[in-house]
Amino acid sequence: MIKTLGEDLMKRQVRQLTLGMTLIALLLGSVACESTSSVKKTKVRSAHSNWVEEQFQTQIVNIGLEKLGYEIEEPKEITYPVIYVSVANGDLDYSTINYEISHLEFFKNAGGTKKIERVGVITPDVIQGYQIDKKTAEKYNITNLEQFKDPKIAKLFDTDGNGKANLIGCDPGWFCEVIIDHHLKAYGLEDTVEHTRGQYIVLLADLMTRYKQGESVIYYAQNPHWISTILKPDQDIIWLEVPFTSLPESQKDLTEKDTSVDGKNLGFTVDRQRIVANKKFLAANPVAKRWFELVQIPVEDINVESLKIKEGESSPEDIRRHAKEWVEKNQELFDNWIEEAKKAGGDSI
Repeated sequence: MIKTLGEDLMKRQVRQLTLGMTLIALLLGSVACESTSSVKKTKVRSAHSNWVEEQFQTQIVNIGLEKLGYEIEEPKEITYPVIYVSVANGDLDYSTINYEISHLEFFKNAGGTKKIERVGVITPDVIQGYQIDKKTAEKYNITNLEQFKDPKIAKLFDTDGNGKANLIGCDPGWFCEVIIDHHLKAYGLEDTVEHTRGQYIVLLADLMTRYKQGESVIYYAQNPHWISTILKPDQDIIWLEVPFTSLPESQKDLTEKDTSVDGKNLGFTVDRQRIVANKKFLAANPVAKRWFELVQIPVEDINVESLKIKEGESSPEDIRRHAKEWVEKNQELFDNWIEEAKKAGGDSI
């Protein structure tokens, strides 16, 4: 009897101990689950300008960030100067819009290297300059922008009847606007050439209509852009040379070597498109920084995308789909970038 009572007591103690351990395990598990579920993903905020192609680049970068575990906020569309200031102040984390040399003034005005940092190279060899239709160029032997000092030459490109050539330029606020105005003054063209500025996409659409009607055209061009896939150099248009290199104060140290392509001085520096990011964000997110350093989109691919946009596939949904298709087409390379980026900080964010 005594043995039986002792055994029962021992069994009850074992059961109580087991129950207690089970409850502790459940409690710890609950706390762990609560802790896990309360961990928030790092949210990434970005922006691009109304240069629609930048949406495509931004979406590709964001798809990679999503794969790396980040939460992506819908990208904003704002002007270049505001983007730089917003990144510097921490209101945005990054943007793909940094043209390393052309945007130097925007970069410095936003606080420079104390607040922001250029990372990676989204697109190398960004070429800018002035183009005119080949038919007019050959008929009047036009090869240099300086020839537009001649009122007779300038009048060939007059679209509003005031006798001046209408040079299709940039959106107000873009740095190319500043450079074009500088060139017109430096080359003595203010009396014969006027800078037609506005929304670049709309201006080019009007230019294409006039070109198809056989009119003479002169315009600022940048490659990558869809205009280069339709009006091809040496077939439909030619690049104009400039008489000498002259650039705004922020680019005063650049020489003809910096503005020449294939032996032609185009007047604009050959540039690189990079990501600009908030320094604190980069320091706190080494995985994102490494991703920014790796991702690169060839000029040819951006031109193809640009043409799709021009032909009507321009909604945010269209561009997001295009970005996913680009990733699928370059899946092996993309996946390699992802794996390499993970090494910078582990597999989890």
